[in-house]
Amino acid sequence: MKKTIKQYKELMDQCKTYRSLDEKVLTSSVTKGGWSIREIIGHIYGWDQYNLKHMVPHMSHGADLPAFPNHDDQNVIVLNGLKGKTVFEIIDLFLDNRKELIQMISSVNPEDRFTIGGKKRAFTAESFLKIFVKHDAHHEKQINQYLAKSQQIT
Repeated sequence: MKKTIKQYKELMDQCKTYRSLDEKVLTSSVTKGGWSIREIIGHIYGWDQYNLKHMVPHMSHGADLPAFPNHDDQNVIVLNGLKGKTVFEIIDLFLDNRKELIQMISSVNPEDRFTIGGKKRAFTAESFLKIFVKHDAHHEKQINQYLAKSQQIT
């Protein structure tokens, strides 16, 4: 679990470096018609918030956690809820939330197995977290490609 937690913390370290970037870089689409870094971090924050409230507190042996909400609906709700917040405020929200989530999921018994949404597949806290490590990596790659390209332009 230590390795998985370490991987899960990597996006936190990367986000801290965004504070030194120009706000225009952080609020421009990373791909044509795509989200900005602000929206990507907001999106990840939203899933962390969901997991913190609805999933991790219920992780116990034999539990059946709620099914994940529709991804598109979840994204709309989260991003609408962040309207009016600066990218730097969203980064701070993300960092605080992620820290709390890591503390909470670290306290789950590593032997506990649970299901999600009535499905048969059993998860542990670590296997659950690995889903989101992979999710982070997907978005980190998008951001890093965009930043590499944007720095070549400037």
